[in-house]
Amino acid sequence: MNTKLLMTASAIAMGIVGILLSFMPHEILNYLNQAATSGMDVVVLQVLGGLYYAFAMLNWTAKANLIGGIYGRPIAIGNLTHFTVAAFALIKHYTVSPTTLLLVITIAYVIAALLFAFVFFSHPIRDKTTNS
Repeated sequence: MNTKLLMTASAIAMGIVGILLSFMPHEILNYLNQAATSGMDVVVLQVLGGLYYAFAMLNWTAKANLIGGIYGRPIAIGNLTHFTVAAFALIKHYTVSPTTLLLVITIAYVIAALLFAFVFFSHPIRDKTTNS
């Protein structure tokens, strides 16, 4: 599997989420109909935004590397863990309060978790045209 597309797509998606959470926490809380009960609500979203942006930078810089099997294992397991845990949390929350936006996000996370599971548990195929 060519992981460059997967790494690029996850980097762009997480980068956008990271920037939005970092610089627009009040607007996001308002959109979700959640009042900021304390200043910590905003800080938690901003810290989460920093985490998403850092993961985006990790994936962006690793997109040209060989990922899968024993190659790039820390990056593969980090992404697999993130997307799997988040997918389970989103599925659980969707069963309680289903919305269209939450469904779309949940489906995206489940697909990403499955793709990173495939990458993690399979061996990468090297380009047979290179002599390395």
